[in-house]
Amino acid sequence: MTSPASQTPLVFVTGGVVSSLGKGIAAASLAAILEARGLRVTMMKLDPYLNVDPGTMSPFQHGEVFVTDDGAETDLDLGHYERFVNTRLSGLNSISTGKIYEAVIRNERRGDYLGGTVQVIPHVTDEIKRCIDAATQGYDVALVEIGGTVGDIESLPFLEAIRQLRAERGPTMAMYMHLTLVPYIAAAGELKTKPTQHSVKELRSIGIQPDVLLCRSEQPLPESERRKIALFTNVPERAVISALDMDNIYKIPMWLHAQKLDQIVVEQLHLESKAHPNADLSEWQAVVDASEHPIDEVTIGIVGKYVDHKDAYKSVGEALKHGGVRQRTKVNLKWLESEDIERDGAATALAGLDGVLVPGGFGDRGFEGKVLTSQYAREHALPYFGICYGMQAAVVDVARNIAGLSGANSTENDRETAHPVIGLITEWRTQAGDVERRNEDSDLGGTMRLGLQEQRLKPGTLAHRMYGKDVVGERHRHRYEFNNRYRTQLEDAGLVFSAKSMDDTLVEMVEWPNHPWFLGCQAHPEFLSTPRVGHPLFVGFIRAAREHKANQGVSGGRLLKEASA
Repeated sequence: MTSPASQTPLVFVTGGVVSSLGKGIAAASLAAILEARGLRVTMMKLDPYLNVDPGTMSPFQHGEVFVTDDGAETDLDLGHYERFVNTRLSGLNSISTGKIYEAVIRNERRGDYLGGTVQVIPHVTDEIKRCIDAATQGYDVALVEIGGTVGDIESLPFLEAIRQLRAERGPTMAMYMHLTLVPYIAAAGELKTKPTQHSVKELRSIGIQPDVLLCRSEQPLPESERRKIALFTNVPERAVISALDMDNIYKIPMWLHAQKLDQIVVEQLHLESKAHPNADLSEWQAVVDASEHPIDEVTIGIVGKYVDHKDAYKSVGEALKHGGVRQRTKVNLKWLESEDIERDGAATALAGLDGVLVPGGFGDRGFEGKVLTSQYAREHALPYFGICYGMQAAVVDVARNIAGLSGANSTENDRETAHPVIGLITEWRTQAGDVERRNEDSDLGGTMRLGLQEQRLKPGTLAHRMYGKDVVGERHRHRYEFNNRYRTQLEDAGLVFSAKSMDDTLVEMVEWPNHPWFLGCQAHPEFLSTPRVGHPLFVGFIRAAREHKANQGVSGGRLLKEASA
């Protein structure tokens, strides 16, 4: 354990009544306000599932896998955290029950417990506390979100660990914020506080008395209901916060600040000497203003295979909106199932779009729909942005339809293809300079090219114009790469390799020349996009979509005039 002098004040965020109330966004919004008051803030997620990390989970199960600079495959809430605060997170900030038990069992096998009986208390809870200290040390304040819902058996070890931390360190070093639901019953015309009362009762039964309640509801919480909740839960009335449903998540920091949530935290954790008296939320106000007063709008199609679960592409959707915010453009998202394009054709599915994005994915289901999307966009001057698998689909499209490599494919989908233009990467050098090796028998978990890696951009290309730099770093998550045996053939066919790894061994970006905007990247730039800054590729893509829409309007107007004549 860390010494008392080096311990960071902690805000633990729990949830009750039902799941998916928005603990991650609520916690990130509070962190944004504390950061706006000049505090150094970090965030952490404790997830109760037994998987070591979400890397091997289906997107239908758990949404997207967010990747940090150090290559950790983490919970999607870390994406919310990084979009709201300026701190760059790591694998230390995403802990699962699987990771905890893996560490405890490793210690036991090594003999670290000196032959003692290994138990949840103290061994598992001590490991949880150790992980919290490791992730939060060196900051002015840290917010730690516990996944799941109070009452679930899976989260009990985490709740016990945070109960111990409060008991050991006191209320000025650890506080509890509990998010609950206050449903509106239309038939009765009333907000109902009973679920919140029962949720707090459940929390108190395991020794945790919340200091703050965030009450999620469809309408603002009346003073009478706040007073009632305060009386039944033993929470001060000023600390019963109305967490209203918002049409724009980036309004939430202002809403919580207006109820003085940040001041409650600053006072209880004795942060007055470090925090500015007022929060500078001007950047968030600018984001909201640009979102709510657009000067233009575009419609972007997202062609994927997990579109029934929007959280599977959470960062992509947010990054597209960020690209619009930077130029006061509303971005409408049209989710398209790639298998539907295989069945109905690209012309029908992509009609009326101002741009199309093909995100990452795994497996052969729907891949041909992605290839058809690339072909249609390339042939019809429709702005195209391919990310990871979307870049690989573009390569296959050019190989088959321009280079004459009939049947070209990725070995992920067809191991016997005559032209494996995309193949399994077996060796690469990490950002730290270490050589990583994989083969087809390697475990699925953590065996991809992961994390932040630098790449060199080719001058004169679209990518170079978008970034305005010679070298950039992007986060990766993929197992297959462009096959260098086909570099010359595809370059002769016209494909431009606009970025390569620093040692020139791996293709990082491709483009199609003489096209308004056609770019594929092997990395995942969506993981580095934030609403306050955006990302150069997404900003450029949305700008190209605006220009495409304007040109279509001019062409449409001319055709209409010619038809009427």
